[in-house]
Amino acid sequence: MRNHLINKITELAGQNENMMLITADLGFSVIEKFKERFPNRYINVGIAEQNMAAIAAGLALEGNTVFIYSIGNFPTLRCIEQIRNDICYHNANVKILAVGSGFAYGTLGMTHHATEDLAIMRALPNMKVFTPCDSISAEAIAQAICKINGPCYVRLERGGEPEIFSKDEKFEIGKLKEIRKGYDIAVITIGTVINEAIKAADILREKNNYISVYSVYSLKPIDKEQILEIAKEYKYIITVEEHQITGGLGSTIAEIIAENNMNTKIIRLGLNDEFTSVVGNQEYLREIYKIDYKNILNKIINNRRIR
Repeated sequence: MRNHLINKITELAGQNENMMLITADLGFSVIEKFKERFPNRYINVGIAEQNMAAIAAGLALEGNTVFIYSIGNFPTLRCIEQIRNDICYHNANVKILAVGSGFAYGTLGMTHHATEDLAIMRALPNMKVFTPCDSISAEAIAQAICKINGPCYVRLERGGEPEIFSKDEKFEIGKLKEIRKGYDIAVITIGTVINEAIKAADILREKNNYISVYSVYSLKPIDKEQILEIAKEYKYIITVEEHQITGGLGSTIAEIIAENNMNTKIIRLGLNDEFTSVVGNQEYLREIYKIDYKNILNKIINNRRIR
């Protein structure tokens, strides 16, 4: 995923001499193509994420489109003051690329678990928030953010994720993508945790029980009318995110439904106001924190009579 996005940005940089990439001493084996093609538009600031964000803001205010790249919480929580005051307040054309969403760096512990970033980035005025679920949607996001004049946040996985979409898939900012079609229950996901929802849906399908699965690749903006249409169609909406349930996808969906007096029941799966205290790979942590396909199945079975 990250390689596809950076490769697409490198391709687009060949068409725009004002595109720049800054890294905080990370991204090696990913960013080399950009560095080699555009050495005068590449900066490694060292392990200094706050400087990276401030420099990016200054360059953007001089007319450049600036991408900043790092892993986990480093390009977000580490430099939140610079993102808020220097980038968002000035509506600077800076694109924040954070690799290692959720539990992607699970074995490195809580400091590397990105589980509050969506809530924080979503709360910032002028910031737009994107989360691809595969390499196809990552490339689409790369193209989309290059056309946006203002700050964007892109939450990426490390790589090797299953492909969800075909190469000719068309994306529209704010729109959800329907991956499986069913009735009564819609599972709305963000990022690669969609693979857990798809697995649950396919297990149910073998028993002639069908649920719908949606992918959110644009959290902010998001199409409120589409959310309301989904709420009208289904009795239950289950949101699944590798993130705190507060402020992220579940909160976004709940806010829209509550503000429009809908009766659809919402079940939010994610971290429930807690820090991760366990280390392990992504699959293991999804199971521990109950966002794996087994727990999704349990929630569905408990709300629909299935044997």
